[in-house]
Amino acid sequence: MESNVQAVAQTLKRARKTHRQADAHGSAEWVLDSADEACAVQDAMGRELDWWRDGVPGHWKTGAANLQALQTSSPLPDAGIWSSGRDAQSWPMHQRGVESEIAFRTARAVTAQEAATLDADTACGVIDAMTVAIELVDFRWQQEMGAPEWLKLADLQSHGALVLGAWIPFAARDWSAQICRTVIGDQAEVRRTGTHSLGDPTLVLPGWLRHATARFGTVPAGTVVTTGTWVGLLFAHAGDLVRAEFDGIGAVSVRV
Repeated sequence: MESNVQAVAQTLKRARKTHRQADAHGSAEWVLDSADEACAVQDAMGRELDWWRDGVPGHWKTGAANLQALQTSSPLPDAGIWSSGRDAQSWPMHQRGVESEIAFRTARAVTAQEAATLDADTACGVIDAMTVAIELVDFRWQQEMGAPEWLKLADLQSHGALVLGAWIPFAARDWSAQICRTVIGDQAEVRRTGTHSLGDPTLVLPGWLRHATARFGTVPAGTVVTTGTWVGLLFAHAGDLVRAEFDGIGAVSVRV
């Protein structure tokens, strides 16, 4: 429903500007019935808040809980894309959720026609680089993880910011043996091996490229996508230094 899409977009826009969470159950107008409606909210906010240079997202998040689950993707605002070492203590956040991830970068432009033909193997052919990423998770809804599914998707899947490490050339890996280490402040190190939800983060690439090209046309060269957490959702405290390291790929850090 177009009126509901606009109502949710305006509510999330206000929540971002005032830094006050909205009640997901506060109005009958704040009900979305599909992923398409949630994506329409994302697009409306992107246009109104001027999130993307030239109107085309340069960074995305995507993922799925398992191979049978619906894959969801969200374009990310340029202002919240940072290099490793960022001090983000002044960045407004209700929560300081932490997800340790792998991000990929496209080597060339991909059209909707090409995206429709890609499978898990051929999609890797359009990737030239990878890096370690920390996604900071935050919530514009008071219910946070308990908010309705499509409202969370409308809120960019609870995205706060994305921190990227140094890029290295993309190469096939045994992702089942990949070790990920995450340290938050003085908390104990969280060590995980092969814990991406799909087993292999490259499996999200075909679905993401089809989704992105369907919404925005050709995906430009240099577009970045982060592919889902290896550690679930962890939480930091204000002032904590957060560091994620993937053996053989690199490391990234941010102070929150």
